[in-house]
Amino acid sequence: MSRLKSSERRMKLILMLQDSKKKLTVDELADMFGVSRRTIFRDFNMLSEINVPVTWDQYSGYGIMDGYKVPPLMFTSKELATIMVGLSFVKSQVDKVLVEDAKGVELKIRNILPAELKNFMISIDDRTIVDPFLLFGSDKKEGGNWYLVTSAISQKKSLEFYYKSKQEEKITKRKIDPYLLVFYRDHWNVIGFSHKRDAIRNFVLDRMSDVKISDENFDPKVKIDAEALIFSSNESGQKVGVVIDKSIDRAFRANLPTKIIKNEQLNSKKIKVSIRFDNIEFLNEWLLQFGDKIEVLYPNELIKLRKRLLEKMLREMG
Repeated sequence: MSRLKSSERRMKLILMLQDSKKKLTVDELADMFGVSRRTIFRDFNMLSEINVPVTWDQYSGYGIMDGYKVPPLMFTSKELATIMVGLSFVKSQVDKVLVEDAKGVELKIRNILPAELKNFMISIDDRTIVDPFLLFGSDKKEGGNWYLVTSAISQKKSLEFYYKSKQEEKITKRKIDPYLLVFYRDHWNVIGFSHKRDAIRNFVLDRMSDVKISDENFDPKVKIDAEALIFSSNESGQKVGVVIDKSIDRAFRANLPTKIIKNEQLNSKKIKVSIRFDNIEFLNEWLLQFGDKIEVLYPNELIKLRKRLLEKMLREMG
């Protein structure tokens, strides 16, 4: 651990002792913080002076008395700035429930901070904007009950709900073991094990209704690896091949909603990219943002969808 200011080190020391499942020795703490044993003893003396109930056992080491809670808002200015950037990002999203929750968190923090940090927080809030086009340019909407999904994930409980499929436009009853909650710019998704399909599947929260946490516990069928789950949810999708102009390569890769399988440099200006995706309609609309900088090679379904969409746009123009 890099060398910290004494105030920051003592704050981290309190949190470490409070969260540790076992007591820690002076030697262990000195090694963790990269300081001397004498410095750790000085830290303990300081904690004692501010009435932090540090405990000690000659056989196991130091800890903190059970039940002691650290005051929740002992932030440094840098930590507070980090929180404000995060809240600014959340407030820019289209999910109006999430936006209101972020504003509530911000208000609670602001009301408890000392005057100096409160003024600092206000100045950051007024002058830090994350994703202004979403913040100022889009209507807020219901994004689905993301909190209920997180509760089911934390409890390892199955979820039951009715789902409206975009492809089939029909509503069916579903049951899943939820593994991961993912936010894709303008909508929430839950990735989990589908009892109906007997496989990992991806579900859009705003297409789910009558969502309930069941009494049934589950053990994950696969290792909970966020990156693997996000990208494997598209493995059952169709193979897609496109040729992109090198001028959009960076923007294409940064926002691509899946993983690139193969990448081939055709010439100094063109790159062939192969992917898999399970929602061709969504991908068709997503690709449109790049205009004529993209050529779809396959599948035929995507080529036809792209042609129909462009023809519809031309008809509506005149």
